[in-house]
Amino acid sequence: MNLEGTSEPVSLRAVKTTDNFFDVFGVPPILGRTFRPGEDHPGNDYVVVLSYEVWKSSFNGRSDVIGTIARLDGIPYTIVGVMPAGFRFPMYEKEAIYTPLHAHDSWLKSRGMHWMRTVGLLKPGVTLQQAQADISTVMANLGRAYPEQEAGHSVSLYPLAAEVNGFGSDSKMKGPLRILTLAVLALLGIACINVAGLLLARGVKREREMALRTAIGASRGRLVRQLLSEGLVLSIAGLAGGVIVGWLLLKAMNVFLLEAIARGSDVHLNLTVAAFSLGLSLLITMAASLLPSLRLSGTNPGRAFHTGSSGSGVARDQHHLRSTFVVAQVALSLVLLVTSGLLLKNLQRLFKMDIGIDTKKLIVVPIDLSRGRYDKRDPLPTFYQPLLERITHTPGVQAAGLIDMIPIAEWGNGYDVHITGQPPYPKDIPEAAETRFVSEGYFDAMGLKVTRGRLLSPSIDRPENPAGTMVVNEAFRRKFFSDGSDPVGAHIDDDPKPELKSGIVGVVTSVRQDLQQPAMPEMDWLIDSLPPDRRLDSLKNMFLLVRTHRDPQSVIPSIRQIMHDIDPTIPFREALTMDQVVKDQLVFERMEVWLFGIFATFALLLAIIGLYGLVQHEVETRTREIGIRMALGSTRVGVMLQIIRRVALLMTLGMALGWTLTVALEKVIASVVELKAAENSALLVALTLALGLIGIATSLLPARRAATINPTEALRAE
Repeated sequence: MNLEGTSEPVSLRAVKTTDNFFDVFGVPPILGRTFRPGEDHPGNDYVVVLSYEVWKSSFNGRSDVIGTIARLDGIPYTIVGVMPAGFRFPMYEKEAIYTPLHAHDSWLKSRGMHWMRTVGLLKPGVTLQQAQADISTVMANLGRAYPEQEAGHSVSLYPLAAEVNGFGSDSKMKGPLRILTLAVLALLGIACINVAGLLLARGVKREREMALRTAIGASRGRLVRQLLSEGLVLSIAGLAGGVIVGWLLLKAMNVFLLEAIARGSDVHLNLTVAAFSLGLSLLITMAASLLPSLRLSGTNPGRAFHTGSSGSGVARDQHHLRSTFVVAQVALSLVLLVTSGLLLKNLQRLFKMDIGIDTKKLIVVPIDLSRGRYDKRDPLPTFYQPLLERITHTPGVQAAGLIDMIPIAEWGNGYDVHITGQPPYPKDIPEAAETRFVSEGYFDAMGLKVTRGRLLSPSIDRPENPAGTMVVNEAFRRKFFSDGSDPVGAHIDDDPKPELKSGIVGVVTSVRQDLQQPAMPEMDWLIDSLPPDRRLDSLKNMFLLVRTHRDPQSVIPSIRQIMHDIDPTIPFREALTMDQVVKDQLVFERMEVWLFGIFATFALLLAIIGLYGLVQHEVETRTREIGIRMALGSTRVGVMLQIIRRVALLMTLGMALGWTLTVALEKVIASVVELKAAENSALLVALTLALGLIGIATSLLPARRAATINPTEALRAE
């Protein structure tokens, strides 16, 4: 609905509700009231409740706004309430106003039309299963009372939290939220393993120091406290850096969060969450420090002084433990790396997907007419026809047209249909098709091609000539005429809406309505064929499509000026290219790729650090042994190959364990991306080999250092 009276008209998302809508949520307004009983009846419905965002942005947060008049779509509405900042339903409505529902009679009386979003509040003591059984009985009764329209239909109840937060009725995380949490825990586990491994390596170097402290009287408890205190200082420094990095990453992701999650602006570094994360990380880090502290504090002074700096006794035991740590790190890294790689490939596939049209140089402009201004005027000859006439003659414009629901971005309307003369369809299998109202130039603007019959024409397909006024797509032909018969001339005969009784005059190529699904059957009617008394309801919200010869951005100012010249009360909403529309629909997928890419990168980095530390530690603790080997004739190349073979063995064990985990978690990973091993075999092999090569490359520097050890100096140092 268009809000008038401000400096420029503002387009607001109107949520039309029954009068008891706010009672379901139990959230009181911060100003005024919500709807009273009966205010969703015609004549009583010119009241509006503002969302907090609209109250702030359009009414400057005035406390005296209650009782004032707001002109919405040219009609005066009385502002009766303002909702608090935390209230938003549906979740994706960023700036909404709430008005009572006053649907057209044809919508209210037509059985088989399921167009309402419904939210309910369970009575005290009633379970979701009991409510589901109750509403299933209601649907079964409707099916018996109205078998033609309602038989075979069902309703599924699920908790609102399942839609809002990704939680199910059993309070267990589901879908992407669950695997995202597992990715966080995996990265935390890798970090903890790394901390423990590095502290073990550090402890070997301090073995003689701890032995000396013990020899002069230090108790084991005193040594443990000292080592934990040192670990605490390190962990606090790391946690401070983690908070800074987390804040920076959240800022970087905010551009996706704002679009993908309508409440993205509410997502920030929450103090409670940050405190919990800090406490958990501190606790786990100290736990990771405890094992090295206990092992080091229990050093036998006599053994430590006897074995020398090599630490060949304790060091060897700790070396085996650190090897186990590295295997675990590599395994977890592989799981995150595979998930990230599959998500990236899936995103690339979606971007390259053929949606049925050429999206380049195609502009999309939403249009919202004001009902009050066109209540007694036909919007077709007074606005849309002059608009298309002027835009098609604008320099750089190839074609222009209108559609009520833009492909890819808008949910469609669908009806169960039946082709005249065909056998009855099974009641339990919906035979539905999407419906659209378009202008004559729509097909040229979209770049759709005629495969059979003809396109719609205003000179033929008019309200007084109801026969032959529909064009269908190839998906419709394949579904309803799978025997190869010609759809042109066929009729649809069993829907209560009068336009569905019209015939098919042509077939055009299909365009996807949803990026995640193949093109669905679609029926298109010409807006000129709508009876004048139905045009405002059907044409109030439309999308203008403009195909250009040149840069789309150069044409947008002309479109804005033409719309303003014809009707200055219409707000000019953001004009997008169809490429941007597709990109916006993939914002969740892009966000998942970013998140898992970040996790995989950090996991790989930590695994490299752990592996490098292990090899470096091994070289240091085996300096005397390597010196003896080289004194007895071992070559430098042989020393390097020995270390590389050990690293290769650890990498192989880690990757084998990683693939075991990946297969075990396949169903969990499938909530964001399917494994499809056969289809993605090349990618999966490449990721595995890349991880192995990175691990081996990490060991080259310490292996080279081992090969440069001078036997004489190594033995003299001992």
